[in-house]
Amino acid sequence: MVPLTRSDTVGIALVPGVGVGFARGDDRWSVATADPVGLIAEAATADAPRWVWWGRETSDLLAGLPIDRCWDVATVHRFLHGTWKAPISVIWAVLQGLDPDSLPTMGQLGLLDAPVDEGDRELPIRPDGHLRPEWIAGAFAETPDRLATWAGLALDAMGQQILLLDRLPDPDRAHATARSESAADLLCAEMTIAGLPIDVPEAERLISASAGRRPRTSAEEDEIRAERDERVLLKLESSHPVNLRNPGEVKAMLRRHGHDLPDTRAWRLEQLRTTDPLIDALLTWRKDERIATTFGWHWLDEHVRDGRLRGEWASSDGAAGRMSASAGLHNLPSIMRPVVAAETGHRIVRADLGQIEPRVLAAVSGDRRLIDATRQDDLYAPIARALDVERDIAKVAVLGAMYGATTGESAGALAGLQKSYPIAMGLLEEAAESGKAGRDVVTSGGRRVRMWTDPSTDGDLDRAVSVAAARGRYARNAVIQGAAAEFFKVWAITVRRRGRPLGAEVVLCLHDELLVHVSADAADDAAAMVDAAVGEAAHYWSPEPDVRFVADVAVVDRWSEAK
Repeated sequence: MVPLTRSDTVGIALVPGVGVGFARGDDRWSVATADPVGLIAEAATADAPRWVWWGRETSDLLAGLPIDRCWDVATVHRFLHGTWKAPISVIWAVLQGLDPDSLPTMGQLGLLDAPVDEGDRELPIRPDGHLRPEWIAGAFAETPDRLATWAGLALDAMGQQILLLDRLPDPDRAHATARSESAADLLCAEMTIAGLPIDVPEAERLISASAGRRPRTSAEEDEIRAERDERVLLKLESSHPVNLRNPGEVKAMLRRHGHDLPDTRAWRLEQLRTTDPLIDALLTWRKDERIATTFGWHWLDEHVRDGRLRGEWASSDGAAGRMSASAGLHNLPSIMRPVVAAETGHRIVRADLGQIEPRVLAAVSGDRRLIDATRQDDLYAPIARALDVERDIAKVAVLGAMYGATTGESAGALAGLQKSYPIAMGLLEEAAESGKAGRDVVTSGGRRVRMWTDPSTDGDLDRAVSVAAARGRYARNAVIQGAAAEFFKVWAITVRRRGRPLGAEVVLCLHDELLVHVSADAADDAAAMVDAAVGEAAHYWSPEPDVRFVADVAVVDRWSEAK
């Protein structure tokens, strides 16, 4: 193994059973080994270099290793270009200034290509500049030497991405964000593999209570479904057939029952719940139906294995950059939260960032008066005093300013916000104007957030105005939500790093909330570490050092026990 130091930046490509390819500067070398992960593990010390790799396939292999400094080319591509998918072929084409629509396919020859001979097959780049699809499809893994070439291309891609980051308004922050986003994607690989601890008997109990008994056949499943419907239909005075899964039929059913409503949204029905047993039964049915169809027996059998809920985690949702997950990990209803439970001999540290978006707004805008408000545990209290309104109205006004809500009881407070916090409100207005005009916006960390066009607006002025207004609302929130996501990920990877000596395992990242699984005897130390990590993350991330970030941290046995 060639000696490596912390100051090095090293591209790697590895395939079990073949070996590892390395690239540092102009040097390329490889090691043939059946256990390439073990080889990297030996080098993953405090003095390890920054590892550079193409994407998630490598993260999956290295998940669980004590690697904190890395560069994921695909993750940085998504960050730079505001995209969801990032295939290697497109990443390379974009970096070379090639048209992604001209990507070659397997066996395809371009007009300028000569017939491919064996010598050409050793070259990963075609004469037209595109990567050979054969290499992308796996030919890079045929020999250790090819792995070294592939690692070198990843290192080259990083170098070109650095040039793009240098062109952003704040290059230093953009570089830092690219690094933290890469580490966050490695954390996502670990959460994907490890899963979220689940109390299966409790899950079965809750599913039974809502969805009914576990069906043995499809016919029995239909029978249970009909029984669930019947609990609502029995409340009707007539036998008129109703499909409860059709909003139009439900609306007509309610009208016949004396409720002429503009829609059947839950919040509207909740206002009438105590007035009519039919509406109470309908709302109960909706919750049960959601469990049955989304978090029922099929969900349990498909996604829970060995006592862990397993879904695919991604470090960016392709929009403002929030972490996302499949298998219900990001939208588990509150009624199901008791199923998330610590394993025997363990506990869960639950931590939730407090009032994160307005604190982020203070940090990215540099509005001194808003920064002063963050020093309070409840920043809405000083804002309410500044606006001379009730605290709840101040809260709604601040959130409304970030989400583009300009009506309702907080509308009058918006003028006060603009007067008292002109710099913060100005940042939001600038983002909104960019969104209305269809221009992409960029977070403080440099993430590009794409706007969109709507062909249906052609020749329809009213529609065009409505779409532009929607873009404006989205953009004003995206610059804050995106920055908050960047801060959250710095916090999460800090917890991952600091928690390693305690055996602490990050098992859930939900918007502003972390769940950490840890042995019971280390739980209190882990809770203190998670709390301290908020300040450490703020020191690393915040553009304004005086902004105070806070978190509510608790040690629990079940997620549902956290307030």
